[in-house]
Amino acid sequence: MNPTPLTDSELDRLEELLEAEVFGGEAMRLDEIQAMLCAVVSGPEPVSPGVWLPEALGKGLEGTSDPVVAEALELLMRLNNDIAAALLADDTVAPVLYPMDETCEEYDYAAWADSYVFGAGLAGDWYDLAGKHADDLSELLEPLFMLNGMLKEDVEKSGERWFPPAEEARLLADIQDNLPVIVQTLYNFWRNKRAGADAPMRREEPKTGRNDPCPCGSGRKYKQCCGHPDKLN
Repeated sequence: MNPTPLTDSELDRLEELLEAEVFGGEAMRLDEIQAMLCAVVSGPEPVSPGVWLPEALGKGLEGTSDPVVAEALELLMRLNNDIAAALLADDTVAPVLYPMDETCEEYDYAAWADSYVFGAGLAGDWYDLAGKHADDLSELLEPLFMLNGMLKEDVEKSGERWFPPAEEARLLADIQDNLPVIVQTLYNFWRNKRAGADAPMRREEPKTGRNDPCPCGSGRKYKQCCGHPDKLN
């Protein structure tokens, strides 16, 4: 358990610090940093702060003697510890999300998913590191590629059929509701791999075979559609 978890007021303070002039507008937003760290602490290999901190803060990190930078660093390290402790305890992580506009009716899940995918790439190629369980990993990552639009973009580029708008909206809403569980499941996948567990993740439904028709309804084989191992880096 993290002995000094961040309070709500400290998270607000971190959000404020990320907009400080010392970072020159290069610091990531709090939602993006949280998503990146969820991937960083979940992955197959350790990612040192020396790798992810420059991504989070940009060139402003060079001014480590600045009290604003020092305070931001301290809060970011504690945020990293909070996320790691929560996922280790299977507590899941509630995503920090920003509204798309002033109505606050829609939230920027795409930015969160995009930052998670970016964070995953900091540990190398997840698919290569998953080995014979790359297909299982691909299935677990698919919701994030749906959220950030990469899956739709790939399907449309190939000239294949995408979901009708109502079905797409339903699928996105379901993924958004289950995002904390999806992130926890990805963490558990790599935790099992690190522990030497050789069995793939258990599912409540039978796994779609690589040569079976893709369940998304595109008409293509699963390995050519939602099961295609697009690289993370």
